[in-house]
Amino acid sequence: MEEGKKEEKKFERKSRTKRSDRKEEKSEFEQKLLDIRRTARMVSGGRRFNFRALVIIGNKQGKVGIGLAKGADVTIAVEKAVNQAKKNLIQVPITENKSISQMIEAKFGAARVMLKPAPKGRGIIAGGAVRVICSLAGIENVVSKIIGRTGNKLANAEAAIQALKKLS
Repeated sequence: MEEGKKEEKKFERKSRTKRSDRKEEKSEFEQKLLDIRRTARMVSGGRRFNFRALVIIGNKQGKVGIGLAKGADVTIAVEKAVNQAKKNLIQVPITENKSISQMIEAKFGAARVMLKPAPKGRGIIAGGAVRVICSLAGIENVVSKIIGRTGNKLANAEAAIQALKKLS
């Protein structure tokens, strides 16, 4: 080695991964945010706000789940709700014409939901939470009616899940 030239060691720095650089894993489930609410609790300095997220996930092949979670931020609440929904998945038997096998009714709190099979090509005749649950479950032909006296999306979604549980 020459005395004038010293060997320089170059330290390679690992590049930090930014949020935009991360590869998002493609989930087998589609998700739909059904309801987001701001909740508050009183503390000594005033009010502390949280967010409650109601998320429905499904693979359009008979699996559907509902998740409810709170978080300090909307994105945190949605992430937690998706994880909760993955734990609460149910398998729905679907007939060959993408409908359900029989008429079912279910009640959850003040919510009552009725689901009836429909002929091929009829489509999803349902409103609110029941429509989202049926579409994410893969049911394409169904007639539904929310009979209960509540407009609460959470109660109606739970009633629809209870009804679909009765099928299996």
